Amino acid sequence: MPVHSPVELAELDVTHPELSPALGYSDNLRELRERYRRFIEEVCRPREDPAWIHDIPAQDALFAELRPIAREWGLYGPMIPVSLGGLGLNLRDGAAVLEELGRSPLGPGAVHAAAPDETNIAMLDKLATPAQRERYLTPLAEGRARSCYAMTEPSPGAGSDPSMLRTTARRDAGGWIIDGHKWFISGAVGAHFAIVMARTDEGPTMFLVDADNPGFELVRDIACVGASLSSHCEIRLNACRIPDDAVLGEVGQGFAHAQLRLEPARITHCMRYIGLARRATEVAQSYVAQRNSFGTPLGENALVQSLIADNHIDLHAARLTTWHVAAQVDLGMSVKHESAMAKVFVSEAVNRAVDRALQVCGAFGISYESQLGMLYQNVRAFRIIDGASEVHRVAIAKRALRRQVSP
Repeated sequence: MPVHSPVELAELDVTHPELSPALGYSDNLRELRERYRRFIEEVCRPREDPAWIHDIPAQDALFAELRPIAREWGLYGPMIPVSLGGLGLNLRDGAAVLEELGRSPLGPGAVHAAAPDETNIAMLDKLATPAQRERYLTPLAEGRARSCYAMTEPSPGAGSDPSMLRTTARRDAGGWIIDGHKWFISGAVGAHFAIVMARTDEGPTMFLVDADNPGFELVRDIACVGASLSSHCEIRLNACRIPDDAVLGEVGQGFAHAQLRLEPARITHCMRYIGLARRATEVAQSYVAQRNSFGTPLGENALVQSLIADNHIDLHAARLTTWHVAAQVDLGMSVKHESAMAKVFVSEAVNRAVDRALQVCGAFGISYESQLGMLYQNVRAFRIIDGASEVHRVAIAKRALRRQVSP
């Protein structure tokens, strides 16, 4: 495995954060993070190519190439439990690792730490029956299958307000029949199964539905702004018949069970996007250090210096916010309020950081030559996925006013 000197590593990443022992990280985390860092620089970044951004089969082929390398480096499945072949990191240690992976669009997928599979694995590990673990969880954790989570619906169905759920599931002769319409379902192209949220007489319930079920129709991949390595699909469930053992968790407890994936998903998204914004800042700092304008390097311009400083401030605050919520999750605390605040702040902070980086690089910034154009498209989506900032702000304020939560 290639090894860099400390000087070379420092040159690779000018915004590399220090892991303070006071934050309680595992003893081997520093060495592990450096290994992830080298993997991104030496294995992932040389393979980056905008041509496969919206080419799902090409992405699957690329990840099939990268994941054996990740296993050789001892980096496969950082958040996957050890019992399922992963490293079993907690969220606090995972924050440092996922930030490194976020520095390349290929990073999370290359080590099987990308949404939606990452959080679907975590939820299945807690809810799946022994038969469901064998049929769905084990192949998913080993990278032999992919999954999607089907919740969002066209109007007037569920979106930011899950109570508007219209997809239905009714009991029928030893099983269930699901009828509904879903869209913007991430990762549905190529998924082997979907976790579908539907209304039952007992309440919202999650079901495991095979993608080759005759009643499961993938209508289309909806073109979206962004360079995220995922599809965003429209799905119809037309008299989709499934067996009784396809229920995931308890009937009527779908919304409660969904929190097992939604709260961690918010915070792991924060981790990966902080890495993306760090990458953008590195590009900007390198550019302004060597680009002259009006006789001096751009980096000596006070306005440019202010933009770079604001990036460091935003990234530092975003990182500490994320670490704090991750530590609370590891302690078994409810983080509905804190994860919502983190999601709003971090999503807006990383948007500001990438936008500033692009601005100081001028025409070079908006091009794919710099990669900033690709990063900019990707980061914009974060203010919407996992709940729009405005929806989270309303929920935060309601909790604060209803419970008189102290700031």
